[in-house]
Amino acid sequence: DRTAMPHRRRTGSTVDDMLNSSADIPESREPQDPAELAHALRAQLATVTGGLAPDVYVNAWWDWYLNLAKEPPKQLQIMQDAVATAVDNWSFALRAATGEPVSPTAGDARFGGDAWAQWPFNIYAHSYRNYVDWWQKAWSNVPGVAPENERTLDFVARNALESLSPTNYLATNPELLDTTRVEAGENLVRGFSNWLEDIQRTFEGTGPSGTEKFVVGRNIAATPGKVVMRNDLVELIQYSPVTQAVFAEPILIIPAWIMKYYVLDLSASNSLVHYLVSQGHTVFMVSWKNPTASDRGLGMDDYLRLGIQATVDAVSRIVPDQRIHSVGYCIGGTLLSIAAAACAADGDQRLASMTLLAAQQDFSEPGELSVFISPSQLDMLEAAMSRTGVLKSEQMGAAFSLLRSRDLLWTPAVNSYLRGKRDSPNDLMAWNADGTRMPSHMHAESLRQLYLNNALARGEFHAEGRRVDLTAIQVPMFVVGTETDHVAPWQSVYKARGLTRSADYTFLLTSGGHNAGIVSGPTHPRRRYRVRTWLNAGEMLTPHAWFETTQPQAGSWWPIWQHWLAQHSSQALVAPPPLGSAAAGYPPIADAPGEYVLQK
Repeated sequence: DRTAMPHRRRTGSTVDDMLNSSADIPESREPQDPAELAHALRAQLATVTGGLAPDVYVNAWWDWYLNLAKEPPKQLQIMQDAVATAVDNWSFALRAATGEPVSPTAGDARFGGDAWAQWPFNIYAHSYRNYVDWWQKAWSNVPGVAPENERTLDFVARNALESLSPTNYLATNPELLDTTRVEAGENLVRGFSNWLEDIQRTFEGTGPSGTEKFVVGRNIAATPGKVVMRNDLVELIQYSPVTQAVFAEPILIIPAWIMKYYVLDLSASNSLVHYLVSQGHTVFMVSWKNPTASDRGLGMDDYLRLGIQATVDAVSRIVPDQRIHSVGYCIGGTLLSIAAAACAADGDQRLASMTLLAAQQDFSEPGELSVFISPSQLDMLEAAMSRTGVLKSEQMGAAFSLLRSRDLLWTPAVNSYLRGKRDSPNDLMAWNADGTRMPSHMHAESLRQLYLNNALARGEFHAEGRRVDLTAIQVPMFVVGTETDHVAPWQSVYKARGLTRSADYTFLLTSGGHNAGIVSGPTHPRRRYRVRTWLNAGEMLTPHAWFETTQPQAGSWWPIWQHWLAQHSSQALVAPPPLGSAAAGYPPIADAPGEYVLQK
């Protein structure tokens, strides 16, 4: 475009004519708003960085470097550790060079096999572990470095060091070499075929290999029921009873909007919905719509109004004159807490109890997700979402994978492409691959208000123009945390005790992670739990004190919770309510699992 080029003087007889020609004179343009330019630049940069803000990592490095420069003792310690590490590497290499098997390292299961005790692979493993240990000491405990910057450095360095592990490469992994030798390279042929298949599936958007055998509505999300309400954001599913009599109080489950609801309705053996129905409970489930660019303007108030208030109204009319056991999972539990506080402030007593599953109210300790929570990072994410109107599920999945790169990236890649061995996916893995999007406004609002500002715990969060006060929540509560949760650390989940005023409060800690710990099944040979109940609104223990004074018990937490629900329900069982209620304006619309869960 000629008008976009800077004007330059030209020589010749036509100069005057050209200068006087209005066609050659660019129209004057007002300079763009600097904020708009910065926003556009971030959006362009996000396409290169995958939505990560480079300045966060640069600032973290400078913070470490400048503070280290002021600490000669720490510098000396790092150098001494480097010399000691080099001496240890050489000493180990001399011992390993004799040909005698020497175990490379203790405490790292990756190098525990006999093959790793042979030269030169034991040298690779030993040197790698020393290198990792030295770096961990170098970036840690530097006086003056901000905690968030140290966490960022740990995140970056940990991922970089994982990529250097000798287990990840054929030439430095004796077990892979043995496999290749035994199979005459057939494993590499299969691995290359697996790689081509994964590339094709990525472009086609068909999901990981093997997940196609899990079909929503057939062998997962298959508990019978009806969609009894649908609005622009949710479908409400009511499940069919399987017992002749049921507890009078229905259960309403609010899953996180960042996931599809059927993580709680997987195969029959580990479906929480199926288990509750089989125990005589009337169960309703919220199924969130998978947002598109047209939903970019949806915010927290919309999710409260359409996702919780509307479904509570529906359940109250389908099962009239009965209070509701409310259940919230992950960030859905946070949304439920906001709604419950608002209802209590209005004198609305329709909730009989509230159960929170791996759900936070206080986000001052968000766990490993904190590396993605900073003003600069959120500015970058908002700029990226402004182009599409949503946060794509692939972006969120990639972020979670980086938090567990060894388990979620490197180990599957080595198994699939070098061993030529496909891991057989299970129902939970198939669900995990069935991602959802999030509307840009809602996601940005929740990250800033909940995670960055911790407004809910601080009493500064506003919903529909009113301040939300969690102390208004006084209904019986059952709160579940999971021991190895990196999304909602159990110590953070535990804080709900001090934020609410329930005089009937139970906290249960189960083994497992954010999803696997919750999807326990009614029996589980490797699960354990700790549980304690308070029958007052004031007594508190620190998380550490609670853990040390609460004895573990073997088994799944599901029966414990179900027994608690039964105790907090009317003891006289009743006939099952009908599926939906045409008279109340909620006739059955479609069979479960409905339409929204099938949206791609």
